[in-house]
Amino acid sequence: MYKKDIIGLLAQVKQKGPLVHHITNYVTVNDCANIVLALGGSPVMADDKNEVEEMAAVASSLVLNIGTLTTKTIEAMILAGRKANESDIPVILDPVGIGATRLRTKTAREIIREVKISVIRGNLSEIKVLSGLATTTKGVDSVDHDLQGGREIAGNLARKLNCTVAITGARDVISDGKRVAFIENGHQMMARVTGTGCMATSLIGVYSGVASDPFLAAVAGLVTMGLAGEKAYRDLGAQDGVGTFRLRLFDHVYLLTANDIIEGAKLNGE
Repeated sequence: MYKKDIIGLLAQVKQKGPLVHHITNYVTVNDCANIVLALGGSPVMADDKNEVEEMAAVASSLVLNIGTLTTKTIEAMILAGRKANESDIPVILDPVGIGATRLRTKTAREIIREVKISVIRGNLSEIKVLSGLATTTKGVDSVDHDLQGGREIAGNLARKLNCTVAITGARDVISDGKRVAFIENGHQMMARVTGTGCMATSLIGVYSGVASDPFLAAVAGLVTMGLAGEKAYRDLGAQDGVGTFRLRLFDHVYLLTANDIIEGAKLNGE
């Protein structure tokens, strides 16, 4: 289920090279740009309020990531998000570290209130905070790994906000309130590399730039990231560590084929 849809979206990405506008965090901005390029998209990182509306209007999708907030970027995110909505461009939100501070929580809620979001991608703790549920965070990392209730949490929030919600972890859960998909690709070493979550959100942004269905874009992005993580780990030699692993992630996103998806995607849905 959904594998043929992912293959079709991958072909469209390669053909169209969608422009993905990011207002993202400075820790992972370079990796996000490179992962977009590796898949076949075109990244642009524009966060000044004097140009974000113009850029958002011509982009194929907009990715908002609250990992390193400033007063200026918060304003820019709202301006860009509104313009993207006016231009019928999908907006993907990554609520990094929401719940860790009042500013992050307030900002994520403000963005959701002011901007129509197509996809929200976060770890379980982040999605629980958005859902108004009790959870625990450690900086920007989740310490809540019990995904047993993920299906219900994702589905309820998706219906409430009329969007697609993707919870990433050992088992990814994606729901638009009607459909649900589960992905079991990936490797635990991905948690040892800064920005794999941000990069996954950027991949969703690439697929969103060619997809008419945000749910399928989210599934495609997370399958792509998970497969790349598995393949990157399998390629490691005895003397290789997280640095080599990180580089191999980009390689395997770049080298992704239809056959990889057919044979390797650990994907099921309802």
